[in-house]
Amino acid sequence: MNLDFSAEDIAFRDEIRAFLSENLPKDIARRFSRGYHPPKKDLQAWQAILHKRGWSVPHWPVEHGGTGWSPIQQYIFDDECLAADAPPVSPFGTRLVGPVIYTFGSDSQKKKYLPAILSGETLWCQGFSEPGSGSDLASLQTRAVRDGADYVVNGRKIWTTDAHFADMMFCLARTSQGRKQQEGISFLLLDMKDPGVTVRPIRTLDAGHTVNEVFIDNVKVSADDLVGQEGKGWSYAKFLLDNERTVNAFVHHSKRAYRRTKKIAQKAQFNGQPLFDVSGFRNRAARLEIELRALEWGVLRMLHSDVPDPTAAASALKLKGCALLQNILDLALDALGLDAIPFYPDPEQEAVSNFF
Repeated sequence: MNLDFSAEDIAFRDEIRAFLSENLPKDIARRFSRGYHPPKKDLQAWQAILHKRGWSVPHWPVEHGGTGWSPIQQYIFDDECLAADAPPVSPFGTRLVGPVIYTFGSDSQKKKYLPAILSGETLWCQGFSEPGSGSDLASLQTRAVRDGADYVVNGRKIWTTDAHFADMMFCLARTSQGRKQQEGISFLLLDMKDPGVTVRPIRTLDAGHTVNEVFIDNVKVSADDLVGQEGKGWSYAKFLLDNERTVNAFVHHSKRAYRRTKKIAQKAQFNGQPLFDVSGFRNRAARLEIELRALEWGVLRMLHSDVPDPTAAASALKLKGCALLQNILDLALDALGLDAIPFYPDPEQEAVSNFF
C-alpha cells in the first residue's frame, strides 16, 4: 500500500500553510505554544477565523457545513494546524455533540444548535463521568424526572473539561431503571447558565484549571432538548465515543512534542557535546521516532482503506498514542533537567529558559 501524499495532497498542504501563516494570530499561537490550555476567548477567536473561511468543521457532512475534504486532507489540515501552534478547535461541540445532533437530533435542534457550534459562538462540555462512574459509565446516577414539558435533573459530573466556561453541556441522565445498567439512560442538552448548575474547579498537577466537578440541582431541561428517544442515550453515547476514539491517537501532538524534544536536546549540553549526540539519549529518541512513524502509518492506513473493525483499531491506536505521547514528554523532561522546573503563571510573561 502506498501511503505517500499525492501531488494534490502536497498542494493542499501548501494552501493550508499559507492560510495559517496569514491568518493565525501570533498571540494565540504564542500562548498555545507555551503549553497553556487555550482560554475561551482564544478558542472562539480562532474558530471564528476558520468559520469565515469555511473550515471550522472539515469532518462534518457538506450539508451541515463541512468542507467535503477527503480523510487524508482532514489529517493534513489537523497536522499543519498543530505544527503552526494553532489551538485545536474545542472538540465537545464540533467532534462530539455536533455529529450526535445532526445524526439523531430533531430538525429544531439542528436549527437551534448547529450554527452556533459551527461559528464557535456556543462552546460545550461533556457531562458523562461521575464520582464512581467513570470507566463504568453505565452505572451513572444522575437522574432526570419528567415534569410536564420538562425534565428535572439532579446529579454530579466530574472531570468535566471546560465546564467553567462552557455555555452548554450534553449530559447523560437516567430517566428510568432498566433490567440492564445501559437501559433507561437519556441524552439531554443542558444550559450551563441555569442557576441550578454549580461548577467547582479541580486543579491538576500542573496547577492548571481545565477540569471541573459540576453539581446539577433541580435543573429544568425542556423535553425539546432530549436528543432522539428517551432511554436510548447509551446508543448515542457509544456513537459519540466512537467518534472520539478515532481522533485520539494523538499523532499530531506527538509529532509536535517530538520536534520540540529534539530541539531541546540539540541545545542542551552534556560533557561538552549536545545531548542529542549522546548515544544513550539518541537511542531512546530513535526508538520513540520509530514508534511514532509506525503509529502515524497505522492512522494513515485507516484513512486510506477500510479496516474490518475500525472501532477496535481506533481504540488500539488511542491506547498506543497515549502511551507514546507520555514517553516523548518524559524524554523531554529528562532533556530539560532543572529547566523543567520554572512555572510561568502569566502566559505573556517572557520565558527565561534557553530552550523555548
